[in-house]
Amino acid sequence: MVQAKVKETYYISHGSPTLSIDDSLPARGFLKSFRDTVYGGPQRPPPTSILIISGHWETDYPTVNAVSGTCDTIYDFYGFPREMYKLKYPAPGAPQLATRVKELLMASGFQRVGVDKKRGLDHGAWVPLMLMFPEADIPVCQLSVQTNRDGTYHYNLGKALAPLKEEGVLIIGSGSATHNMRALRSRDDSIASAALEFDTWLKDALLDGRYEDVNHYEERAPHAKVAHPSPDHFYPLHVAIGASGENAKAELIHHSWQLGAFSYASYKFTTTE
Repeated sequence: MVQAKVKETYYISHGSPTLSIDDSLPARGFLKSFRDTVYGGPQRPPPTSILIISGHWETDYPTVNAVSGTCDTIYDFYGFPREMYKLKYPAPGAPQLATRVKELLMASGFQRVGVDKKRGLDHGAWVPLMLMFPEADIPVCQLSVQTNRDGTYHYNLGKALAPLKEEGVLIIGSGSATHNMRALRSRDDSIASAALEFDTWLKDALLDGRYEDVNHYEERAPHAKVAHPSPDHFYPLHVAIGASGENAKAELIHHSWQLGAFSYASYKFTTTE
């Protein structure tokens, strides 16, 4: 069987954990239709494996999970409906991909790369994947973010991983285009102005190919610290951009809001030949 190359990377906003059960969220419908409407449908071969970068795994240096069997489902959220804690995403681990990720990063100058053989998938990984690839039959490897570093660091992290696409690996950054828990509102019909301005700036910057501006978003974007008090949910975007290639074209593939401050803006980055 000929191995299919993957020409694109993705940044998915996963917002609230309730995305796993709440059919009223437009982002849930989008992710459930992802394989057919965005990824190419049943006629397109599935990726050989998935590398997902989640904002919910923070470490001091890049770390991958290398699970030999089935990945555990991590319930890293509290106080939500009981049914959410019964959900499972029993995807196989991808230890070979984990080894390859470590090789690529170290060859690119990242001096220390960790390997965790026990850690499963946190909800930033399994919630969107459960909707995008519900069969749970594609091997998954998760990569951590380093909140003590900056956007350029994570862009370079992604750049080092770009060769994986030639090997059929689908690279997904999973976070949230805006992520300020304290700005959440009880009604969805009123969007916080700071979140809206940042989200609009981000869309314009990405669609214009101003990736360097996005790498330096803290200095160049309006309300950067309000939209992202912590960068954990934003750095997966930088990895996805870096892995897509210098001349990659960005496309907004979904946009919706929740609780007035969570932007579910999601993007596709396609390599141009």
